[in-house]
Amino acid sequence: MNFIDLFAGAGGLSEGFIRADFTPIAHVEMDKAACNTLLTRTAYHHLKNTPDFKKYLAYIKGEGVSREELYSLLPREKRESVINLPIGDETNEQIFSQIDNLKGDRIVDLIIGGPPCQAYSVVGRAPLKHKENDERTTLYIHYGRYLKRYKPKMFVFENVPGILTAADGQYYKNLKKYYRQLGYTVEARMLNAKDFGVIQNRRRVIIIGWQKDFQFEYPDFETSDNQFTRNDIFNDLPFIKPGEKGRFHEYASPTNEYLELSEIRNGVDFVTQHITRPHNPKDLDIYRLAIEQLEEGVRIKNDQIPEYMRTQANIEDFKDRFKVVALEPHTMIAHIAKDGHHFIHPDKKQLRSISVREAARIQSFPDDYYFEGIKESQPRTAAFRQIGNAVPPLMAEKIAHELCNLLENVRII
Repeated sequence: MNFIDLFAGAGGLSEGFIRADFTPIAHVEMDKAACNTLLTRTAYHHLKNTPDFKKYLAYIKGEGVSREELYSLLPREKRESVINLPIGDETNEQIFSQIDNLKGDRIVDLIIGGPPCQAYSVVGRAPLKHKENDERTTLYIHYGRYLKRYKPKMFVFENVPGILTAADGQYYKNLKKYYRQLGYTVEARMLNAKDFGVIQNRRRVIIIGWQKDFQFEYPDFETSDNQFTRNDIFNDLPFIKPGEKGRFHEYASPTNEYLELSEIRNGVDFVTQHITRPHNPKDLDIYRLAIEQLEEGVRIKNDQIPEYMRTQANIEDFKDRFKVVALEPHTMIAHIAKDGHHFIHPDKKQLRSISVREAARIQSFPDDYYFEGIKESQPRTAAFRQIGNAVPPLMAEKIAHELCNLLENVRII
């Protein structure tokens, strides 16, 4: 079955559907760095069962293969399948034309994607200040235009919990009404990534729509209690210092049950992008104190930091500014791209914020998933942003498997 991924980001949602044997026709994404990530992952999937896979591995290790050379190994249609354009009135026709050329006679079985959610998001540290008539709140209309053109059997629309309550619920009511007019039955449920094997408490709304004449119901996804913790995703990674650079590292210890079950470690004998920010000494003193407090079972608050250690004048706002990643990691957010204080590594011997790879593992990305920047040099900030915005692939995969089974057996009323 074939799908189109809109607002694709770094491809977390797409990765889950590919693992469930769906075939991508196109990914549409406005961010250039994320498009580079999508192309690099496309190269991974295209090359992984060929002799040229060694060139992919050499590229992500930084050993003599350039990005241009890697992408040259892709057929033209796969290079063109990542469409670097914003979705909107000025670009939709151009995107339609490119998708039409890519799909040929193939049927679009599914459209997936999650429009940017900042316009109706409330993150843990503070409510976002909304602006009136934010154009991002109309992106569901553009999503609908792709439904109207390609008429997929089903669509999956992922977003934050605030989508259901924004504007006193009117936003979601408008969305549902519009998609019904396009011929789809629509239902939304709140799902938590931890129930799908992801080691974080990440609640997301998954809206599923299906053509009205299909005999179909919103699936009851099989969930399970997660017995694994932060230690299962951190303990095999090598010791690093703040700001330390290196394209790749050897593992510090063998794999474990969780890393195998989740396919985070999937056969490659090295780990990439285990890199982190540099930090100033005063922040590191606070990190040490925050870790010691958590070891006693207490989360330190900003106004509890001794005055001689403080690095911010304002201690009343963002009282959880310094936050250590606990055994059950807190939700990964896009803000990690700007602030490592909210994701402090729990080891006092390392005293740092978490690395790009540790953030990716919290989101369940496999270790051979390489996050790109605009330039080929270390894309740390761009990688953090992409990871924070992503759908965990492990959650996406389990949703995709269930939808695949249902689509294969769906009947027309």
